[in-house]
Amino acid sequence: MYYDFATDIEVKTYAATPVKSEVVKTISTTENEESEPVYASGKVYDTPTLRSSDEIEVEVVAFDPDDVAKMKGETIDVSGLVLSGGAKTKPYFAFGKVVQKTGGHFRYQWFPKCQLTTKSDEASTSEASPSEQNDTLTITALPFDTAGNTNVYVDSEMTAFPDGLTEDLFFAQVVHSPATMPVIVP
Repeated sequence: MYYDFATDIEVKTYAATPVKSEVVKTISTTENEESEPVYASGKVYDTPTLRSSDEIEVEVVAFDPDDVAKMKGETIDVSGLVLSGGAKTKPYFAFGKVVQKTGGHFRYQWFPKCQLTTKSDEASTSEASPSEQNDTLTITALPFDTAGNTNVYVDSEMTAFPDGLTEDLFFAQVVHSPATMPVIVP
């Protein structure tokens, strides 16, 4: 899992080198699409499908508490006190993931315009045996360009997969267009 906070989401600039976090247990993505028929002469002429957002649910065993506070839009006072729960403007960030596929194949994927929707945690305690304490982050990936795209990806099983592209190269910066694809030196 990778993420990087946006400094200006309108021009898609980000804070720094994306953070790589290796504390993920599971990631699931749900595409939210809407279809509405277009009528002409009383008949359905076309049924365009609009993708309004993607919901990403990430279960982690640990996560940087400063970054979670920032994703939630919380205020951290110089005394260390966190002001939470009020009306806040949550920042945008990019979210990236690697999907391991069978046969050694993979997909690298960026969601350039995301916001944290919810964070929940689960803790079970017992005197007999301790239990894992996991956090679940629900992230909404929003359209980031005029075409309404919510993500970009490359897939190693596709014929157009760039020779020499590695995970480190793809996630060295947030990729959101062909112009931001890493340059691969032969």
